[in-house]
Formats: sequence, C-alpha cells, structure tokens
Amino acid sequence: MKIGIVGLGLIGGSIGLGLVRQLNVKVIGVDQNPQHCDEAIRLGLVHEIMQLDEVVRDADLIVLAIPVDGIEQLLPSILDNISDRTVVTDVGSTKANICTAVKNHPNRERYVASHPLAGTEFSGPSAALEGLYNGKKNIICEMERSSKEAIDLVKRVFSSLGMVNDYMTADAHDRHLAYVSHLSHISSFTLSLTVLDIEKDEDQIFNLASTGFASTVRLAKSSPQTWAPIFSKNKDHLSKALGQYIDRLQEFKSALDKDNRNASVALMEEANSIKRILKKG
Repeated sequence: MKIGIVGLGLIGGSIGLGLVRQLNVKVIGVDQNPQHCDEAIRLGLVHEIMQLDEVVRDADLIVLAIPVDGIEQLLPSILDNISDRTVVTDVGSTKANICTAVKNHPNRERYVASHPLAGTEFSGPSAALEGLYNGKKNIICEMERSSKEAIDLVKRVFSSLGMVNDYMTADAHDRHLAYVSHLSHISSFTLSLTVLDIEKDEDQIFNLASTGFASTVRLAKSSPQTWAPIFSKNKDHLSKALGQYIDRLQEFKSALDKDNRNASVALMEEANSIKRILKKG
C-alpha cells in the first residue's frame, strides 16, 4: 500500500514514523519546504519524497497534515484528480469548514474527515515522535458521507498506529475541541503574554519557574502558523468558551480584591471536580 503524507511536521512526520517499518507499506512525503523534505528523509520519516501531483495519481491513501486552512483549500482539488481507488483523509483540528468545502463534491465518499488527538508543543520534522499516537483517540466525522471502503482503510491505518477510533458530527467535534483543547492553548498563550508583560527580569522567569508554571505555559511554545488557522476556523465556539473563561477569571479577581477567602476556596473546590472527570476510564 502506498501512503502519501502531505505535510512533514510533527503530526505528519509522526504518522510516517509509525508507518515506514510496517510490512507492505511505502510512505511517500510531500512538503513545500525543501529543508523539511531533506530532514524527513534523513530522519527516516518517509521512504521517498515526491511532488503532490505524483502522489495524487499514485497513492492508495493520502493524508493531509497541513494547517486547517490549507486543508480546506487543497482538499477539493485533490478529490478532483484522484483515481477511484484512492482514499483521502486529513488530521485537522477543526472539521466543520473542511467538510463543508467538499460537501457536494462528486468524490466526497472517497474522503474521511479525521482528527488524531495527539501532539506536542514542538513543530517540524525533527519533532516527530515514534509512538506518538499509541493509545490515543482518532475522531472520524461525518462517516455517513464516506464509503465503507474508505472508512475501513482509514480505521485500519490509524489502528495500526495504536489509535482507538471514535465518531461524532463535525460540529460536535469543533464545539467540544474548542472547550477542551483550543481554549487551553489560548489560556497558555495568554499566561505567557501576561508574565512577559509584568515580569521584566527574564532571569527571574527562568530561575523561579516551577514545574507548575512550566506545564501550564508549555502550550505557548506551539506554532502560531498551526494554531492561528485553528482559532480562526473555530472562532464561534472558541469565542463562547473564552467569554465563560473571562467570567471565571473575573470571579477570582473579585474574590482577591475583596479578600474573600471563602469565595476563593469555593471556586477552587468547584474546580477540583475535574479530578473526578479525568479519572474516568
């Protein structure tokens, strides 16, 4: 089976790394950045590099691992040119706009809208990790619009990476990801900005940063080129989440300004219930 991976950063590179050693699989890489192509070959993320039009003609499966706005723009033209044996999937962190872009495409059934829930704060081919997807979930959206053959192939490939497949609508995916994932990235970016604003002694940031600060601000090291399109494409759900987040910040600020310890404790005790939820399973 020939698998073409378009985009050889952390996500695409890690998929390649998980597939290159599998039997009867040839992994072909595509990337606009020549340095990424060279790194991907050197690091063994893919077997070879080809041009996109060659991969579209040749591959059994094409995985789009580029920013979500790029997926939305590129997917229709790829579906225009694939053969009747080729399946296309993507790994974008938003789904509704991408699905809408190909809603009425004659080859829509050859596309499977996917989102493997895995990643780190690093980017580029050198960030690729073997085993990144092991034990993680892969979300498939709008499966009723994809052919059984296409879904079976995508499920088989992601399962071979150690993933568990789950299903939901595109809108539900974007709404839940806004609350659980995208909001946490904005929170981390904002915390980093705030500390940089008020603490002008950079040595003290380094010297006094405990594991709590490091873990909370970790996501602020993520690529703006990846996350700006995600925020833009999911702006409605994310704006709602941010409004609620700001309200909660104001509650903490009010409790501090009034020296209302009982209110602070009540807020923290309410927040502690997250422990119960995260213990599930």
